[in-house]
Amino acid sequence: MDRILVTEKIGAEGLAALKEVAEVDVRLDLTPETLLDVLPEYDALIVRSQTKVTAKVLAAGTKLRVVGRAGTGVDNIDLAAANQQGILVVNAPASNSIAVAELTIGLMLDLARNIPQAHAALQNGKWERSKYGGWEVRGKTLGLVGFGRIASEVARRARALEMNIIAYDPIINAERAAQLGVTPVTLDELTSRADVISLHIPLIDATRNLFDAQRLSQMKKGSYIINCARGGVIDEEALFEALESGHLGGAALDVFAKEPPTGPIVNHPRAIVLPHLGASTEEAQALTAADVAEGVVDALAGRSPRYAVNAPFVAPEEWAIVGPYLDLGRKLARLSTQLIDLPAQSYQIVYNGALAGLTSEPIKLAVLQGLLEGGSEGRVTPVNAPFLARERGLSINETHRPDAETYTELLQLVVTTSDGVVHTFGGTVVRGEAHIVQINEFWLDLVPTSSMLFTFHQDRPGFIGRIGTLLGSADINISSMHVGRSSPRGTAIMVLTVDEAISAETLTDINNQADIESAYSVLL
Repeated sequence: MDRILVTEKIGAEGLAALKEVAEVDVRLDLTPETLLDVLPEYDALIVRSQTKVTAKVLAAGTKLRVVGRAGTGVDNIDLAAANQQGILVVNAPASNSIAVAELTIGLMLDLARNIPQAHAALQNGKWERSKYGGWEVRGKTLGLVGFGRIASEVARRARALEMNIIAYDPIINAERAAQLGVTPVTLDELTSRADVISLHIPLIDATRNLFDAQRLSQMKKGSYIINCARGGVIDEEALFEALESGHLGGAALDVFAKEPPTGPIVNHPRAIVLPHLGASTEEAQALTAADVAEGVVDALAGRSPRYAVNAPFVAPEEWAIVGPYLDLGRKLARLSTQLIDLPAQSYQIVYNGALAGLTSEPIKLAVLQGLLEGGSEGRVTPVNAPFLARERGLSINETHRPDAETYTELLQLVVTTSDGVVHTFGGTVVRGEAHIVQINEFWLDLVPTSSMLFTFHQDRPGFIGRIGTLLGSADINISSMHVGRSSPRGTAIMVLTVDEAISAETLTDINNQADIESAYSVLL
């Protein structure tokens, strides 16, 4: 019989399911040293957030086949080491969706009716009915930033409250949104229209301080913001100033950049603050235990777990052929989500030339990963990307074209947006390195870096110099430049790879330049 080690407390339902198929030892007293000593005896390990599953721990688990994380995040597990040792990692990403959605709605009602403030005042002996008058959520516009599992549940509940719901997500499915009564919009439109904004996005480089001073200033005067997603996506100092000035009517935060928080936002009279309670319900904890137990049981039985986190084993000879195109596919997808403002209606991958004869499934999974990871609340891998895509109603068509034209091998991602416009992103691999060679009608040869500036503009003398001067004034170093144009003095593209990320303020200055159609700071 398989043996399972549980090092942190999980729900009784999960333990019962595990005990039906294996011998289960619950050891809540293990130190990092004693964990190393006992782990060689076990086939599976289940942890929460406190146990650090390092490369050293994984190496000690000589019989280990699966690690289960009872929760969403897997930051305490060394996934690279797990991949190298062929150890599957599973988690429970859907277990807290209802709990967080209900908390979001509760906080919105708290903001609308000043419930925490009125309660505290009455406990202090103050009867202040006139001071704590509120507003009705009915008829107000709720803006959802991110439209994954939790945001969808929020939308269902807000619709019952007769709210108007708009949402921004780079890959929002228009049909699915319509079924929930949600209108897809751009982020700028959402920011300016919503009476209440609720954030449902992960914390990655592209979303860190997404709601900074500039973005907060674009919100309607007297509007409200709620964050039950991840700390760090709101600039808390800027939020404090927006509340202090009266530009925002209130804020509700369950998560913070640093926890426990110490900034002045905690004590602001129009801020509702909670100690990260999003998943803290009996039902969510029970579902977490059940989901992770299901994943561990499936893995031990040789089945594919529903919530696998890391990549499956692929034969080395197959990786040698398709491996470089996985990186390229992911980068093309990430690039598309940052250069396209409107919601996508459809996606197509085109395998041209010799690439058409290769196994395409790993490349497709990498493209899915790139499309999803900018707007998903958990880690996205080629293993869980298909499941996340199905949740969002996202599908990709594939076309194989053996005839090569410009390049012997060319991978293209074709995106059609809600207005019917077709956008094409193409790339190839040269000596194992990804090259982006096509952006719509423009052809170039770009080795992508982690931070880049893309401009679409009119080809005019002096334009490149003006942009370089702006970046120099912002102390941003340019490492390379790539340009393309449709015709002399016609439409053109410029890509600058830069050593530092471009601030929102600098990007605004660039967009305000003459001859600019649009400029984007891209992070890959």
